[in-house]
Amino acid sequence: MNSSYYVLRMAALFLKRLTLQTVKFENSCVRCFGKHIVQKTAPAQSFPIASAPRLSFLIHAEAFSTVEDTQNEGKKKKKSQTAFGNVGRKISQRIIHLFDEKGNDMGNMHRADVIRLMDERDLRLVQRNASTEPAEYQLMTGMQILQERQRLREMKKASPKTGPTVTKELTFSSNIGQHDLDTKTKQIQQWIKKERQVRITIKKGKHVDVSQNKMEEMFHQILQTMPGMATFLSRPQAVQGGKALMCVLRPLSKNEEKAYGETQKTQKRDTLNQDQGNDKESNVLHQ
Repeated sequence: MNSSYYVLRMAALFLKRLTLQTVKFENSCVRCFGKHIVQKTAPAQSFPIASAPRLSFLIHAEAFSTVEDTQNEGKKKKKSQTAFGNVGRKISQRIIHLFDEKGNDMGNMHRADVIRLMDERDLRLVQRNASTEPAEYQLMTGMQILQERQRLREMKKASPKTGPTVTKELTFSSNIGQHDLDTKTKQIQQWIKKERQVRITIKKGKHVDVSQNKMEEMFHQILQTMPGMATFLSRPQAVQGGKALMCVLRPLSKNEEKAYGETQKTQKRDTLNQDQGNDKESNVLHQ
């Protein structure tokens, strides 16, 4: 009885262990099979996923390239509009308004005929006015283009430079020594040559009784060292409750410089004529 019970118990334990091993084996098979399925299906599923970033990158690159090209085209267009030179055979308009090398109006003309004229006469083509309809062009020789460029450069140099006016300031005492005054006057002259305005303030020296007229003479003394260069923007006036005088000097304009030069020539001519007249009178008296 006991041996039969023992055999049955051992059989039950064997079946239980066999069942547990079977379950573990099935689970491992399921995991391996599932992994095999994922490996087989992954390339097919990952292909569109991998291609999506690449496509977006290409679209982004194309969009960026388009913006950059547009900016470059705008810069080139602006440069071509401002620069004066030969446009060659690259005529964007089909019909243009043409002038010959002497400035004669040749009317509207097809670009093919214009190119033919350029070849026949060995001339260049420059754009005169792009805002008209049709745009205006002119035939020119190489020498004419060089001369026109030089003229435009000279006009640019002669044109007044726009920008904020720079004002320099200088303050000193009325009992300043002559050497120090000369040094400050040279500094003012350098600023004036650089197209700067100069605000000068002269304070009354301590324990020194100086009149306002004496201080005004110092301003005029400084200005007289710059004939044909500077003038008063604001004349000397009392500031700080009468304890100082202040004025502002500015450089002469181009027209004022020209007028000053003409005045100097007239004065020299009048002086020369007067001297010659005095010499003639003295010669008559001696005779």
